[in-house]
Amino acid sequence: MFETAIAGSLPKPSWLSETEKLWPQWKLAGPDLQQAKADATLLWIKEQEDAGLDIVGDGEQSRQHFVHGFLEQVEGIDFEHKVTMGIRNNRYDAQVPQVIAELRLKGRVHAFEAQLARAHTKKKLKFTLPGPLTIVDTVADRFYGDKRKMAFAFAELLNQEALALRADGVDIIQFDEPAFNVYMQDAAEWGVKALEIAARGLSREATADRRGCTTAVHICYGYGIKANNDWKETLGQEWRQYADIFPALAASSIQQVSLECYHSHVPPDLMALLKDKDVMVGVIDVASDVIETPEQVADTIGVALQYLPRNRIFPCTNCGLAPMSREVAVKKLEALAQGAALARQRYGQAGAGV
Repeated sequence: MFETAIAGSLPKPSWLSETEKLWPQWKLAGPDLQQAKADATLLWIKEQEDAGLDIVGDGEQSRQHFVHGFLEQVEGIDFEHKVTMGIRNNRYDAQVPQVIAELRLKGRVHAFEAQLARAHTKKKLKFTLPGPLTIVDTVADRFYGDKRKMAFAFAELLNQEALALRADGVDIIQFDEPAFNVYMQDAAEWGVKALEIAARGLSREATADRRGCTTAVHICYGYGIKANNDWKETLGQEWRQYADIFPALAASSIQQVSLECYHSHVPPDLMALLKDKDVMVGVIDVASDVIETPEQVADTIGVALQYLPRNRIFPCTNCGLAPMSREVAVKKLEALAQGAALARQRYGQAGAGV
């Protein structure tokens, strides 16, 4: 009950890259960089375990950015001639690569970090991939001329890598779709369908020769950076974007949904729209350096219990922690685990919750 996890990313150590940046530059190259990525991955696995989390991840230590880390192993993308483009409905400008030819995988994308993480933890392992709609919003299209067609092409590549990650021993594969909260109509009309293509075949039951794997989608209001925080100020007193997409997700084959809750203007009753899905409830604010208390985390879990049964609640961070300081991130992980433990004491008795 109340198994804890992070949304995905964690801060990179100062010896690996620039710190507290969303698009940090590496400080090393070649074999030295590969070793440093491995060291950082192992460091954060240990930090998550020490904090008391139930589900751990690689912290995306081998990726400069959660989208472009996948794209670097895709043929048909030109990284040499990046262009400046407004993303997330022009919320902010980013330097993005260009899609210039038919998309194909060069080979495995995340085998190194997934296999490394699996070999060094006995806990459940979650691994994150960017979702198709969010990828489409983070590249410049010079080939397909149709967002839906390009999203479905990316979805097929994501599925190839996701199936390989399952074979690596990953227990939960999460697709990150912050663009779902920006392009709600696209998300409902074809974004969820593209997501299901990316997750195809993952959640089959385990057999003697094949692991089962849980499928998840993370939908947030973005990292705690100024552009996102400024955008949130324009959304009013109620953030109802989830209402447009949760019904489509409720009818989909995706098993878990990750959402913002704590210090958010999302009406908590929207969680009820997810029906029988597991819900990764955001109980840690990523837009503030203030450390949550265990009591605050437990209180947020209590709010979720008004709309969800206990066995479907997975306390989580609202989004990734990549732009934060390492010290703050560690303390927030500890608060997450301690708050979930307190919630088990409060709500674990028979009859508590929905």
